[in-house]
Amino acid sequence: MSRLTVYEKRSCTTCKQLAAVLEEGGVAFDRVDYHVEPLPAEQIRELLRKAGLRPAEALRAKEPLVAELRLTERDVDDEELIALMAEHPELLQRPIVERGDRAVLARPVNRVLELL
Repeated sequence: MSRLTVYEKRSCTTCKQLAAVLEEGGVAFDRVDYHVEPLPAEQIRELLRKAGLRPAEALRAKEPLVAELRLTERDVDDEELIALMAEHPELLQRPIVERGDRAVLARPVNRVLELL
């Protein structure tokens, strides 16, 4: 079975909880801090496809930038939202865990069990 990849922000509380759960369970995983190494639009599109999520479902609605860009006040299509997530990593929910051809948004963290 392929290895897990966790797309996270290292300082995020939920991301830290997820890492602790995986480490305690002896699960090997790779970490990608997409706030340090932003994901290209194509990779975001692919992760969302694997997770069965529309871009709007992966938007961090409470992020101040959402209000600043008026994303909830106007009709934003999927491609624009993906482009904005690539440009502003803080707009993308975290952590996202990928294994092979599947992915989950691990909120709450026990959602990762779907991939184990």
